[in-house]
Amino acid sequence: MLEGKALIQDTDMPVKMQIQAMASASQALDLFDVVDCKSIATHIKKDFDRRYGSGWQCVVGSNFGCFFTHTKGTFIYFTLETLNFLIFKGANSPSSSP
Repeated sequence: MLEGKALIQDTDMPVKMQIQAMASASQALDLFDVVDCKSIATHIKKDFDRRYGSGWQCVVGSNFGCFFTHTKGTFIYFTLETLNFLIFKGANSPSSSP
């Protein structure tokens, strides 16, 4: 396991959830080859959906850009090994009134 070796770039998650994000990423890296980013991201997303309810998104890779809206308190971006991890829960869009 690689917990504690992650470098958090940005987050608004509670510390307990941050620790879980890094542990889930570490576990995924133990289970899958580092080049299998899709399986790594799927593992983390399913773990967070199970623990914290559905609607989580996960992006894993070595080079990507992004722009998104998230639910307050559910965002983390960190580096572990050679990969960057972006985990967040999407924000609900307010319904438009007629």
